[in-house]
Amino acid sequence: MSVYSIYFSPTGGTKKVADVLASCFDHASQVDITVHSVAPELTNEDVCIVAVPSFGGRVPGAAVERIRQLRGNGAKAVAVVVYGNRDFDDTMLELKNELENAGFAVAAGVAAVAEHSIMHQFGAGRPDPSDETELRSFGEKIKEKIAAGQIGVQVPGKEPYREYGGVPMKPSAGSKCTACGLCAKECPVGAIDVKNPKGVNKKKCISCMRCISVCPKKARKVSPLLLTIAGLKMKKNCSERKKNSLYL
Repeated sequence: MSVYSIYFSPTGGTKKVADVLASCFDHASQVDITVHSVAPELTNEDVCIVAVPSFGGRVPGAAVERIRQLRGNGAKAVAVVVYGNRDFDDTMLELKNELENAGFAVAAGVAAVAEHSIMHQFGAGRPDPSDETELRSFGEKIKEKIAAGQIGVQVPGKEPYREYGGVPMKPSAGSKCTACGLCAKECPVGAIDVKNPKGVNKKKCISCMRCISVCPKKARKVSPLLLTIAGLKMKKNCSERKKNSLYL
């Protein structure tokens, strides 16, 4: 049996959650599908922790594309959804359905909070030590279920999935930009031209904020005005500490 931690994690929060869950299994191999499709050869003896962020209550389209390139071949999967302290809506159901369509046998689901990738005041510092302790307890319970040969899980969500039209905040570079091109290389959807990295293709951009997180000069940012307006709009639903959830 091989164990894989497969994650789409533009700014690192989803990877943090996946890493904690994967630590409950021996020798988990990391498979980063954030920028490129990677398809390990799987068998029905394998276990895959598949983690994605929730964007507006949905699995990001780029993550869906990467997951559809996987061939589960009956491998057991743990559907992990990471959200920025608002809600994850239909994300877990969508992830579960995509995994099953790709040939995985979904055994469990986990919803966990990580610091919001755009408005960092929401879920700040999460997953924190308390979260990590709880996530490890989730991991042990999942491990026991899989070891017992038990497969199948009911997860929250509705079909048709909620509509998500994206957010208007698209990062661009300021005067600190040295045109190193790292943001273009690391963009999950190719929205930044390596020959002109200061700009962004707003139609392609999914507002994942990876370009901001990888920029060595901290040169990229979104509109401060839009950020302030969005923060005020979301404050009511995002300020209270939200819980992590396990579905077995």
